[in-house]
Amino acid sequence: MPRLNLAAALAVCSFGFLTLPAAAVFGQTAAEPVTVAAVVEREIAAGHSFVGTVMPLKTSIIGSAVDGRVIEYLVDQGQFVEKDQPLCKLRTETLEIELAAAKAEQELRKEELAELENGSLPEDIAQTKAGMEAAKATKEYSKATLDRNEALFRQGRAVTERELELARSTASRDEQAYLQAKAIHELTVQGPRKERIAQAKARALMQSEQVRLIEDRISKHTLVAPFDGYVTAEHTEVGAWLAQGDPVAEVIKLDEVEITAFVPGEFLSQLRQGTEARVDVPALKSELFSGTVSTVVPSADTRSRTFPVKVLVQNRIVENDPLLKSGLLARVSLPVGAKQSATLVPKDALVLGGDSPMVVVVDAASGSEREGVARAVPVELGIADGTLIEIKGPLKAGDRVVVRGNERLRTGQRVTVEQEAALESKPAN
Repeated sequence: MPRLNLAAALAVCSFGFLTLPAAAVFGQTAAEPVTVAAVVEREIAAGHSFVGTVMPLKTSIIGSAVDGRVIEYLVDQGQFVEKDQPLCKLRTETLEIELAAAKAEQELRKEELAELENGSLPEDIAQTKAGMEAAKATKEYSKATLDRNEALFRQGRAVTERELELARSTASRDEQAYLQAKAIHELTVQGPRKERIAQAKARALMQSEQVRLIEDRISKHTLVAPFDGYVTAEHTEVGAWLAQGDPVAEVIKLDEVEITAFVPGEFLSQLRQGTEARVDVPALKSELFSGTVSTVVPSADTRSRTFPVKVLVQNRIVENDPLLKSGLLARVSLPVGAKQSATLVPKDALVLGGDSPMVVVVDAASGSEREGVARAVPVELGIADGTLIEIKGPLKAGDRVVVRGNERLRTGQRVTVEQEAALESKPAN
């Protein structure tokens, strides 16, 4: 086995790429499969860097909608909360008693309405019919008695005028009793009037709304998160009395962030909503962020004569921990200079985390397009251009850089090009 040169074996670049003689590596390691893309040159606007601050996309101070005493405080500062997750609960015993009474009244109104809508019972109909038949029989008997007395009176037999008048009165009374019993029976068969049913429906609806009103009052005694986010401040504690409007907690939304940079007025004419920006965060050297201009505020700071420009950036959340945190310092690179020729590589070609960004170039070996040797090249970053990014370093158009598999390569390591990635087409001018 060939002896390794000790100095070469110990030479480590600033980003961790081990520099080894190619022959030694060829003799000991298998070629790593990689995907490459070609370095391109393109005219793009020159970039300028501006200092900015990471700000949450939304900030909400949740206040109490009612007066009440805190009985539970359910979150801690820094905790991630989901939309509608309870933050704080206030005492509700009195309202719950009122709600129980209102629900009982609601049930009563429902049953009253159901009784009317169901109509008369068969037993009620049978009872009124029997009463009607009894009244009819009495009426017919009284009428027969009257007819007999009138016949006897005309014949001059033993029926006085007084007895005849009594028979007439009895027949008339029994006729009216029959008509009353008949009307009662017909009403029973028809069931309740529609007006009575409508009144019962209105009473039931009124009581349902009363229940909803109390439930709404109870719901206001539980303060919830307005969106997914992070608790950044606690403003109360268990046992405290809250008046209406008092703050309970502050929640910020960080799945997207806005980076506010201050840009001199001479650059504003080249900025539009949607303009792409590269974002560097000194506290996160191993991460590269890109975003788009969401707002150019048309009001300058009177002291610096600069305009707030807001760049919207998609945050990365790792185990509920956002990489971009509110208040972090950021540098925003915007394409606001004159057009110039630039060297561009895919963003996936960048290897971050060391003192400077790097790309891994594949140098052809033995005249083969598929076989090569990895070489780490430090670069400086410029403006983002779609999926590409400007770099400054010892690279030229046509060089092949690794876009997949670069994180595990060492300088001098053999590689096999399995695929050449297609670059995005040049944007229309």
